[in-house]
Amino acid sequence: MNGLDRAVDRAFERSTRRVASLDRLFYAASEAADFSVLWHLVGATRALTGGKEDEAAAIRLSVCLGIEAALVNGPVKSLFNRSRPIDPTPRARQVRQPRTSSFPSGHASAAAMAATLLADRSRVPALWYGLAAVVAMSRIHVSIHHASDVVAGAAVGLALGRVALRVWPVPAAAPAAAQAR
Repeated sequence: MNGLDRAVDRAFERSTRRVASLDRLFYAASEAADFSVLWHLVGATRALTGGKEDEAAAIRLSVCLGIEAALVNGPVKSLFNRSRPIDPTPRARQVRQPRTSSFPSGHASAAAMAATLLADRSRVPALWYGLAAVVAMSRIHVSIHHASDVVAGAAVGLALGRVALRVWPVPAAAPAAAQAR
């Protein structure tokens, strides 16, 4: 793991860090996803602009994000005591410094789970997974997580998302003709 982490960190250092536009993108993504605010806002927006199934999907998303946070940031992180990366150079912007173990990344876990649930019957599933990837990568960019923390977090989030889809399916909307009756 340490070799992978060092290689990825060097790649970020050479290619993305201290590039103004990428700093803005990754710091904003990292901050917006604190406490899963980004994902709750996406769910709420879809609920307000969609139908009953979008409301049900938003409720499922928020409840599942709460469960994910309780699991990952509680018992899962307590199994590990991994230090966060030490970046000797000043950060481009201020970022909240978590006090929990670095492993696994809660941002990556929440992002992957949210993307899995948001992609369910979406016309643009790649959008949700792409946004989740930006959030996950932001944690490496801002030097809050090692690459292996992010990979593990994403794997946990994908697994939790798949379980949520099976345990709590959101019924499809009835066809317009059926609703008119």
